[in-house]
Amino acid sequence: MTTIACSSEEVPSPRPAVVIGVLASCGLAVSLMQTLVVPLLPQFPQLLSASPATVAWLVTATLVAAAVSAPVLGRLGDMYGKRRMLLVALGIVSVGSALGAVAPGVGVLIVARALQGVAMGAIALGISIMRDVLPPARIGSGIALMSSSLGIGGAIGLPLTGVVAQQASWRWLFAGAAVLGAVQFVLVLLVVRESPLRSGGRFDVPGAVGLSAALVCLLLAVSKGNEWGWGSVPVLGLLVAAAVVLALWVRWELRTRGPLVDLRVSARPAVLWTNIASIAIGFGMFAGFLVTTQVLQAPEVSGYGFGLSLVASGVVLLPIGAAMTIFSPVSARVSRRRGARTSLVLGTVVLALGNLLMATLPTSVPLIVAASTTTAIGAAMAYSAIPLLIMQAVPSSETAAANSLNTLMRMLGTSSCSAVVAAVTTGLTTTVGGQLLPSGSAYTVIYLAAAAAALVGAAIAALTPRPAPLPVLPASAVSGPAVTGRGRAAPDAPRRPAARSPR
Repeated sequence: MTTIACSSEEVPSPRPAVVIGVLASCGLAVSLMQTLVVPLLPQFPQLLSASPATVAWLVTATLVAAAVSAPVLGRLGDMYGKRRMLLVALGIVSVGSALGAVAPGVGVLIVARALQGVAMGAIALGISIMRDVLPPARIGSGIALMSSSLGIGGAIGLPLTGVVAQQASWRWLFAGAAVLGAVQFVLVLLVVRESPLRSGGRFDVPGAVGLSAALVCLLLAVSKGNEWGWGSVPVLGLLVAAAVVLALWVRWELRTRGPLVDLRVSARPAVLWTNIASIAIGFGMFAGFLVTTQVLQAPEVSGYGFGLSLVASGVVLLPIGAAMTIFSPVSARVSRRRGARTSLVLGTVVLALGNLLMATLPTSVPLIVAASTTTAIGAAMAYSAIPLLIMQAVPSSETAAANSLNTLMRMLGTSSCSAVVAAVTTGLTTTVGGQLLPSGSAYTVIYLAAAAAALVGAAIAALTPRPAPLPVLPASAVSGPAVTGRGRAAPDAPRRPAARSPR
């Protein structure tokens, strides 16, 4: 793998705040897709004349496509340009959203949701662009906001979906997403200049196919385990297939000259343990998105619900998005003064506290707001610190691939959370007025599991060693390829490009 400094595309250099705003808004737009249809899942079987099992693929397809595409887009971004791949991702989300708006049936809508999922790699690409083009003083705050956009978009998507669904057809959700994606495409094209750094090499097609196959098998098993049965032949077969393919993939990646994911870099303690912590943090954060709205909408006779409408429950949770927006820069300041690891530990502890408060099943809406906002603050601080830790431990030529792999780890956490929520809410039930509902103890178990996951993430973060500094090569060393005997980027590859266009 070569490290090459290329001239950036001829795009005027705006103020850093403008670049941060455009890239963060891209992350926000893309992350809206993860919760776009969640509030409507109970209604889609009737709206689309499909079974609940088929409708569930509207979420599963997005999850699988996002997991598969994130590392692929990251590697292509390192090779051919991060801005270029960001434009590709935004173009795909626009096409997928437009297809969803005119979908004649559930099959086409599932394809549209898969295309929307492909764009999830935009967040990792945006983070990597910020590292390459922003002045050092603005990198921390910009990355913090970009990373937190994954949670902010999800929080905003819930009430937005409710309002649009109650006032108009669900198709307007997809039409609006198509317009939003097109607007973001134009903004990136006009405002963001290309990163001048390239990793070079050839794209690892076998590695991409192998990782995709392993992820599809794993995520299908996790997503459908509760529906098909965890001990069923299909689920066990998928898990075994995922393990076998993943083992073969690791062997290939360690031997090939231009790997999709440089596992030797990913095995560095600072990277490896941060990625493992990200799985736990993703689990702890996503529980609130999945079940808090269910608690708010459950009938009051259930003993724990508040009987709110779809729109009202979404509005109640708006402070989640506001809290994540406000505390992202706070996390950046803590990281700058005390280190990103301190921010990560602090954020995960606050995340655990919020889930513990929710586990008590608060008896009033203000208490629900306070507890869920606490959870959001913790998630914002943790999510903002994670990419900083990753980028301190990898060469600049591999930031997009490394951040994309971390995005994948977070998604494994959220998909695991989804499976646990489905299993618990169907296993612990109560009958109220002839209606079968999850019991209050089911939600307590879920929130306690989320709190435990957050505490595990905090413990891992606290024990993770600080990344070893990456030496900066002199300018003369960047003008040509920096290659080891095996074809990989040298470990002292420059953290920032030597030649920069004047601002």
